[in-house]
Amino acid sequence: MKIKNCCPLCLGDKISFFSKDQNRDYYQCSDCKLVFVLSENFLSAKDEKAKYDHHQNSIENSGYCQFLDRLLIPMQSYLKDGAKGLDFGSGPGPTLSIIMNKRGYDISIYDYFYENNPKVFESQYDFITSTEVIEHLHDVGGELDRLWQHLGKGGVLGLMSAFIPKNQQFDKWYYIRDLTHVRFFSRESFRWLAKNWDADVVFPQDGVAIFLKR
Repeated sequence: MKIKNCCPLCLGDKISFFSKDQNRDYYQCSDCKLVFVLSENFLSAKDEKAKYDHHQNSIENSGYCQFLDRLLIPMQSYLKDGAKGLDFGSGPGPTLSIIMNKRGYDISIYDYFYENNPKVFESQYDFITSTEVIEHLHDVGGELDRLWQHLGKGGVLGLMSAFIPKNQQFDKWYYIRDLTHVRFFSRESFRWLAKNWDADVVFPQDGVAIFLKR
């Protein structure tokens, strides 16, 4: 994908300079409103993984479990008992899958660095979760489309990623300080996705988007 010439979410070519900080320049697509950095600003896979290796999220971390429940509790209202799911981007310490298994759901995990099992994409799912992942994805449009294709009819896709703030300067936003973060979403970007998929989307909390497959 020629990131310099098109938006990594919608592949549109109406992109323009948006902002900059001491590390990178940021661009925005006028169609889907995604803000992103160019591929020349990506970390190497080695440096990216080294950053993730320091994450200390686990089932023992009650604060992190409560954070995940910002998505899981509202999402569960759309799920049947025993629903089959996939957690995409489970990280070095899978936690969401343990929570959902304890609640009676059948959930598999996938992570490019830590649980790279492509066989999970041979199945269809009732629900898919991806928490604090999409901001890292280089081919974000392609990956989200792949997840959507693996949802069955009536399926639910739950995403978590900090929304671009409206009440402060973008270049002062804490979220862009992490150099593994290369894609930045707003409600407008998620609404574009919903329209593109002919889906419904709800925002139960800031930073949480739930897509419902018709």
